[in-house]
Amino acid sequence: MQQQQGNRFFFNVDWITVLIYIALCAVGFTNIFASVPPEKSAAFDFGALYGKQLIYIVTGLVLGLSILLFDGRLFNVFAPFIYGITLLLLVIVLFVGRNVGGNQAWIPIGSFRLQPSEFAKFGTALLLARYVSTFNPKFRDIKSIVIAGLIVLAPLLLIMLQPDTGSALVFLAFMFPLYREGLSGYFLLIFLGMIVLFVADFLVPTYVLILILTTIGGLFIYNNRRKQKIIISTVLVTLVAIAYLFVVKIAYEKVLAPHQRSRIELMLGLKTDNKGAGYNVIQSQIAIGSGQATGRGFLQGTQTKYGYVPEQSTDFIFSTIGEEWGFLGCSVVIGLYIFLLLRLINLAERQRSTFSRVYGYSVACILFFHVFINIGMTIGIIPVIGIPLPLISYGGSSLWSFTILLFIFLKLDSNRMGFI
Repeated sequence: MQQQQGNRFFFNVDWITVLIYIALCAVGFTNIFASVPPEKSAAFDFGALYGKQLIYIVTGLVLGLSILLFDGRLFNVFAPFIYGITLLLLVIVLFVGRNVGGNQAWIPIGSFRLQPSEFAKFGTALLLARYVSTFNPKFRDIKSIVIAGLIVLAPLLLIMLQPDTGSALVFLAFMFPLYREGLSGYFLLIFLGMIVLFVADFLVPTYVLILILTTIGGLFIYNNRRKQKIIISTVLVTLVAIAYLFVVKIAYEKVLAPHQRSRIELMLGLKTDNKGAGYNVIQSQIAIGSGQATGRGFLQGTQTKYGYVPEQSTDFIFSTIGEEWGFLGCSVVIGLYIFLLLRLINLAERQRSTFSRVYGYSVACILFFHVFINIGMTIGIIPVIGIPLPLISYGGSSLWSFTILLFIFLKLDSNRMGFI
């Protein structure tokens, strides 16, 4: 009887998550419509951005419901194939991709532009979940860490070649599902330390940082002077940290594009450029601030309607929400995301299979990174690195990839009483 129920198409689907998905898509359509200049607004204009987004939403919902018709076990079986296809697309885009905003990240297909980096996220999540569930690594040995790292690094490096630093950084989210499965907390501390050293390398002279690192290392060695393994480890960590300072300088000059360097300098207060690289953020902050408590009202935002904020329907869509719906509207949207994230974590924890659990945590972490970084850059606390707000920003690739990412997990969750 249980097996027969499991074979029913929509049996045991978490419809609360589906409703949150639909609500976020509705928020996106409403605010993309609001961001269109007044002279171009027309109902049911499928040539306008909001008309195209409506098509993406409808087709995305059909795509999501179609995923629920598949046997959940197929996603485990075909994970390597799906991952390989997404890697192939990332290679193809380097040769035939269209350059937009300095990134060669889109494959033109008629009037539609496919962004492979968006689809690489669920491909990577599937293969990582398959690796962990098949080999049950404890992540206490170098081999298992290296294999998991290579699964994540392959798409990350290909995306960096576009170069699309923002999309590449999202792949660091996979560190947290691995931590849930046994990866040492030291790796999270190392990750945090790398961020701190990265920022400090711009604010403090390098020789001062080297002196600080050497002093800390020396004190740690002195307190553990009878433990040879700890001494050796401390020396290696100190040397790597010092080397990292120089790598940051080289990467900053040779890898990052000029506009990316400018955004980092602006965020750290190293320079001001109100009419250049800092223009987007300043206008976004003005738009959000002008919304105050309850907003100016739908279609009443001056910053929004007259195009003061560039990329307002994509990367800076949150500024439209802030101006027209105010603090209350922003709170509702953030609340929807928090509810969705908590729901996904709860669903992930109740999974009986390792594959479904790892994949579920991957979905939650990818979503969190996108939301945190996008909202952070619109309010000026994170450099502008150009990643969309999930299910709200304009774009077919982004909407469809998050739809696939989410509905695969919903299908896996609906089959949690069986074996995957």
